[in-house]
Amino acid sequence: MLDIIQIPVLTDNYIYLLHDAVSGETAVVDPALAQPVLDVLNQHGWQLTYILNTHHHGDHVGGNLELKRHTGCQIIGANADKHRIPALDRAVVEGDVINLGTHSAQVMETAGHTSGHIVYYFAEDNALFCGDTLFVMGCGRLFEGSAEQLWQSLQKLKALPADTRVYCAHEYSQANARFALSVEPDNVALQQKMTVIQQQRANNLPTVPSTIAEELATNPFFREDSPALRANLNCTTDAPVEVFTKLRRLKDSF
Repeated sequence: MLDIIQIPVLTDNYIYLLHDAVSGETAVVDPALAQPVLDVLNQHGWQLTYILNTHHHGDHVGGNLELKRHTGCQIIGANADKHRIPALDRAVVEGDVINLGTHSAQVMETAGHTSGHIVYYFAEDNALFCGDTLFVMGCGRLFEGSAEQLWQSLQKLKALPADTRVYCAHEYSQANARFALSVEPDNVALQQKMTVIQQQRANNLPTVPSTIAEELATNPFFREDSPALRANLNCTTDAPVEVFTKLRRLKDSF
């Protein structure tokens, strides 16, 4: 299996180090800062091969230049963001494959949070690195794209295997759970998830990763077809994308 190390930084960001023990190749996903990554690399005796950026925001690319200077790594990001990702070496598009030793990731374009957002899906490892497109019980704000774009992007992620682990870039789960319960208060799976999350955070433990199965059961942005949620929003006859749009608007002001 792919070795995955989760590094908490800043207020609520997660950086992910991915290591293939066979080849020795190592990648980092969305390095907000360089030093925490360098520290973990040194602890394990690993050499950084790639930076995988999901989008151009500073808390995802802030460590790019320093990491490249220290390690000579190759920086990979979206072709649509090639003018905005520092020191980009390889621009990728939907369907491109990135090899990390014996492991491989498929690039999926997921516009919405930003116009050039992408995610990295390691199918054989059941691992999705989704940046700010999908969160535990939430999704990204619409900074550049439309609600319809983000909804279409999330349809791609909903279709992934149920056991896919969801490695998102922020620890937003408590706030997201509170919103989710406000629009679907009788969801038993959601109630149970909130209890677990409160216990995890009380012990300073991460709530990430989740799984696609858990998100299908608890994430309102995956549940626009739920009759109970639709009834609570007074939009029982609306198209799914319209329900999603209303949810995103409500979350913005929650």
